[in-house]
Amino acid sequence: MQNHLQICLLITTFTLSVMASISHATEISRGMMLSNPCTGCHGTDGKSPGDIPSIYGKSAAFIAASLRDFQSGSRPATVMGRHALGYSEEEITLIANYFSELQ
Repeated sequence: MQNHLQICLLITTFTLSVMASISHATEISRGMMLSNPCTGCHGTDGKSPGDIPSIYGKSAAFIAASLRDFQSGSRPATVMGRHALGYSEEEITLIANYFSELQ
């Protein structure tokens, strides 16, 4: 009986760790997908080749705050204000985390 409980506990622990890994991979994939439009102006992986600011190497807090400022209109912009309006708070967090993890 004790062996049976130990096996069930082991299987449950393994299953939960696999589910957590899959959940994390899904978030990364979604963050990557959401960041695709950003690379058109900010460059591949956020490394801008021109006058547009690079977002590579910026913290998640900085990127998220910038997107929120564009969204609210408190930070003037031509294109970014319109882009930011299309993102939910969760999507802003995913984008910010994706770019900050590229460091």
